[in-house]
Amino acid sequence: MEETESKQLLEQLRVEHRDLDEVVSYLIETGMRDDMKIQRLKKRKLLLRDQIARLESSLIPDIDA
Repeated sequence: MEETESKQLLEQLRVEHRDLDEVVSYLIETGMRDDMKIQRLKKRKLLLRDQIARLESSLIPDIDA
């Protein structure tokens, strides 16, 4: 995957993660608590966070010591 593609994917993942965070907060704040749905959304957020971390790591150039 090219660097530009990786950066685009990284931004998409960040947006999705942020959107999920807003949805979870909304569900909790409004009292429309569906614990199973919230749990699934939080699990998806964790998966996204891991993908984001891996992509960020792959974009950092290797430095020879």
